[in-house]
Amino acid sequence: MNELNSVVTQVLQVSPIMKIMRVKPIGWEFPEFKGGQFVALALPASAERCKDATDEFEKHEDPDKLIKRAYSIASTSTSEYIEFYLTLVHSGALTPRLFSLNIGDKLWMGKKGVGMFTLDEVPAEKNIILVATGTGVAPYMSMLRSDALKRKGKIMVVHGAANSWDLGYSSELQLLQSMFDDFTYYPTITEPEKEPAGWSGDTRFIEKIWDDGLAQKKWGFDPAPENTSIFLCGNPRMIESMVNLLGKDGFKEHNRKEPGQIHVEEF
Repeated sequence: MNELNSVVTQVLQVSPIMKIMRVKPIGWEFPEFKGGQFVALALPASAERCKDATDEFEKHEDPDKLIKRAYSIASTSTSEYIEFYLTLVHSGALTPRLFSLNIGDKLWMGKKGVGMFTLDEVPAEKNIILVATGTGVAPYMSMLRSDALKRKGKIMVVHGAANSWDLGYSSELQLLQSMFDDFTYYPTITEPEKEPAGWSGDTRFIEKIWDDGLAQKKWGFDPAPENTSIFLCGNPRMIESMVNLLGKDGFKEHNRKEPGQIHVEEF
């Protein structure tokens, strides 16, 4: 069995189905990574599942075999701990087990950050728009906490969720907006009727907000492929419709062979 090589150092319950969890390696160092990268977490099939879990989709024959899944890193690229923003998949294989962990419990973590969903290939003078649903905001937090705010261009974070309590990191993002003139945070929720204290913000889907000229209203100009790169992370339906919308304005998906302005990370 693979050794459980890391320990939980902090657990913050964001909402009934969302947690921020900090993990620290035991006896080894996680190397410096790039904001936006991800790493695998794992627990054995024998690990306890949280009380809110439902029946699993899949059966696990070997109780010692590790169940591995990849999660975006939310912490700064040089932190001594690695932070994750997790949402509970009630019938899932790993998140119900992760949700049963407490401070001091052990788990397995990959030895380095991986992935191409980074700001590496975006020139520093370009504007960036970071669009997320749910826990898709995690890689953007890592970018912002690492070195994104040193860039010359404007930065906007657009974050959609069902309710205000699902907008993880909203207080930190609001603080950044108050501190940096070129930083904009725009949250939206889709179930305002459930808000106990009401909601005065936007309640439209991200696609509708974008189509209504959000960037023009906030920046005073329309983002174009030559001056702006756009990152999309989260719900595949949101990503697909945003890619289609952006395509009408001349934006195209980025890959190594054919560089573009749309960077995609689907959950």
